[in-house]
Amino acid sequence: MKKNKTLLTLTALTLALLLALCGCGSSTESSSKSGNAAGAATSLSLDTSDMFTSRDLETDYDESTATKLTLSDENPKIKITSAGTYIITGTATDGSITVEASDDDKVQIVLNGVTLTSKTSAAIYVKSADKVFITTAKGTENTISNGGTFTAIDDENIDGAIFAKDDIVFNGEGTLNVTSPAKHGIVGKDDVKFTSGEYVIECASHGVDANDSIRITEATIKITADKDGLHCENDDDTSKGYIYIASGTLNIESDDDGVHANTYLVINDGTLKITAAEGLEATVVQINGGTVDIEASDDGINAAKKSDVSTPLVEINGGKITIVMGRGDTDGIDSNGDIIINGGTVDVTGNSTFDYNGKGVINGGTVIVNGEEVSELPNQFGGMGDMGGRPDGMRGGSGDGSTDAITSPTPNADGERPEMPSFDKDGKRPELPEIGSDGERPEMPDFGKNYGGTEKPKKPWENFDGENGKTESGKGT
Repeated sequence: MKKNKTLLTLTALTLALLLALCGCGSSTESSSKSGNAAGAATSLSLDTSDMFTSRDLETDYDESTATKLTLSDENPKIKITSAGTYIITGTATDGSITVEASDDDKVQIVLNGVTLTSKTSAAIYVKSADKVFITTAKGTENTISNGGTFTAIDDENIDGAIFAKDDIVFNGEGTLNVTSPAKHGIVGKDDVKFTSGEYVIECASHGVDANDSIRITEATIKITADKDGLHCENDDDTSKGYIYIASGTLNIESDDDGVHANTYLVINDGTLKITAAEGLEATVVQINGGTVDIEASDDGINAAKKSDVSTPLVEINGGKITIVMGRGDTDGIDSNGDIIINGGTVDVTGNSTFDYNGKGVINGGTVIVNGEEVSELPNQFGGMGDMGGRPDGMRGGSGDGSTDAITSPTPNADGERPEMPSFDKDGKRPELPEIGSDGERPEMPDFGKNYGGTEKPKKPWENFDGENGKTESGKGT
């Protein structure tokens, strides 16, 4: 009996060894559409299950018990020192709403047709509270502006038209316009959330700048910024500094990054239209759904080592992502680590479509490169354009020597690369020309005058009238 038990044990060990060897042999592919089971694993450790409280989503308020306050040039400054709901109306050309409550007080500010400018500081300043809710009343339009100068009023460097030292939540059923011709639009030193309502932000720096997080659901946000549209960074706690987009509509035009997070950038759903130098940037970029449309002059999506939370990673699990790149040394999707595509549709147009230092894996979904569906990710790594980093020719690929990839644009008789069509005078992107009967690649579109030409459109706040809270167009800011 003991002999039989030993034989069974040896047989089991042999079978286990064979299975292990088979398993190792099946995991060697790193760039095929079937992919690698290990490659599909995400480095994401951000818990997105409890991003919004029920109070964050609540836009109702009891008008009968609320405190009603009116702004005017005779009464330009309002100070709130305790918890409660405050309904504010009126106009002030140089005033402020300041919240200085206790650390456990929740304050709801209902903007009911407010036009407020602070010439030298934040028009809304949250100095202390547990959490502040900025609610726009249904059907109203509200304007919060800085006049173009920020003068220190306490130990904090106030640099936003709305500035909060504690958590701040934006919701409601109206519209909030924010203009900051000198610095940021909205600044939050903790969490900044948008859970409903419409927002138009025009500023000379970041549209929304937060330390801990930016979280968005069911809001409509339009940002025009000289730096980043959304920016989140925490120098003291590198586990924070993340951006989470659950849903909503974002339209961002920025001269730097459209959306920048130092740690995680997670998009679960929503509609994003971004025109920027770089579209999306974080250490880890994860897209699980939604529609993302990017026009960029540098990188469309960039995973770079901004923090120690993870090695850089771009992971796409769903959604429809369209990226059109400007000409030059630009990358559609660039990762200093891996690019993993598990689902969705990824459509990239550009001279250099993918660039990764680790592995590029297609486990599922559809990947289109310059109008053609591919089963392997090309790799620009090494600065060779869309050539897979190979110095010996014009073929794409993953850098493993494969030739089943995309042919780079052919130089003309003078040895120069083909010119790429510019945007038209309305700034619209030209349609891609179809591949000719000779099989030649279509020419790539230019990014447009914002980044590739000599003309730069004037920013709305460059003609800002601090006295009247209006831009040159006459529209309230």
